[in-house]
Amino acid sequence: MVHLRRSLAAILALGLIAPLAACGDDPKPAFSDPAAAVGNPSTGASAAPVTEGTTTGGPVTLAITPAADKKDVPISAEIGLQVTGGEVSSVTLTDAKGKAVTGTLRADGSAWVPDKPLKTKQAYAATVVATGKDGKTTTATTSFTTMGAPAKETGTGLYLFDGNTYGVAMPVVVEFNPGVQKADRAEVQKRMFVETSPAQPGTWSWTSNGTQAYYRAPQYWQTGTTMKVRIAVGGLPTGAGRYGDQDRSATVKIGRKLEMKVDNASKNMTVLQDGQTVRTVPVSLGKKSTPSSSGHMVVMEKKAATVFDTTDTDGADGYRTNIQYAQRLTWSGQYIHSAPWSTGAQGRTNVSHGCVNVSPSHAQWLFEKTLIGDPVTVKGTGDKLDYGNGWTPWDVSWAKFAEGSALPVPPGLG
Repeated sequence: MVHLRRSLAAILALGLIAPLAACGDDPKPAFSDPAAAVGNPSTGASAAPVTEGTTTGGPVTLAITPAADKKDVPISAEIGLQVTGGEVSSVTLTDAKGKAVTGTLRADGSAWVPDKPLKTKQAYAATVVATGKDGKTTTATTSFTTMGAPAKETGTGLYLFDGNTYGVAMPVVVEFNPGVQKADRAEVQKRMFVETSPAQPGTWSWTSNGTQAYYRAPQYWQTGTTMKVRIAVGGLPTGAGRYGDQDRSATVKIGRKLEMKVDNASKNMTVLQDGQTVRTVPVSLGKKSTPSSSGHMVVMEKKAATVFDTTDTDGADGYRTNIQYAQRLTWSGQYIHSAPWSTGAQGRTNVSHGCVNVSPSHAQWLFEKTLIGDPVTVKGTGDKLDYGNGWTPWDVSWAKFAEGSALPVPPGLG
């Protein structure tokens, strides 16, 4: 198999995968752009240490953070809440000009989260009202000043584009550069919110080096699901004196259920929609010296036309080939794509550099039918998919996936 020309170098710089090989191509899929904040802060955040503000009124006990007159507070600041004998009935946060900041209570009531990062070097005042079981209220107030722009940032990316429709296996994929260390992942994970309608609870799972985190539910998403994602790490401490570069968010839809199942034994791809076979496609997989990876993958990127160029890395053994209807499955360069030169081998023998070769007509049909996030399963080859080589959260069991969460996963989930 052959190394990628440009994209693999960028991937390796993030430490996502070990050097691998495949057909070859140009840079990896782009991140989404920052969008308006969305979503209801998820459960799972433990109550933050609480320093009591100014409290007056009835028997309900209320304490809030940040501490009064605290300086250099990160712009990711939440209003931490500790209440006994009642419930929080209102939270008001205003800037130095008296302008209100919008936000949402965490589902577990441990904090109130602003909808956007606060401004740097700004004074803020918070007023929280809690109502006791007897109907009496207690008020707590605090004020604080945010820090200036950080000297070092953690770069982030979100592989979702606002308004797009994705396949049922589309994980929420967040990237961090440099990676987040284990000791810091729980605090970062508390600020990554996913809301699905209809509700399909899931969890986050980190790759071993902390450069990526995936979110999925125990099963594929239901067709018609609306997913709201907010990666609220703008200004959030991420460890080693770094802070998240910005918030990122997207609201997306999940489309029909389409699955592609490739079997090396039969040299065929079975395409199923809503559980029913709609087409059987002859394929040619990687030859013995460059086997395709077996595992559970998803379509990561689609290009109607591209160039596979491995001459920079492989010299005389490299090649430069125009490719049509390419659908990326791995970072290392495994694709489904049109291969008119191998139509005689498709359904019979393996001749590719690791990709799933199909005829031009089948390639076009697949390309026009698929969505980013559609599941692809390859089985029976001489190579196993490495976790993290692509969007691979479906390539492990739910129990194994949940082990990668930095926060406790509800025991009944899955």
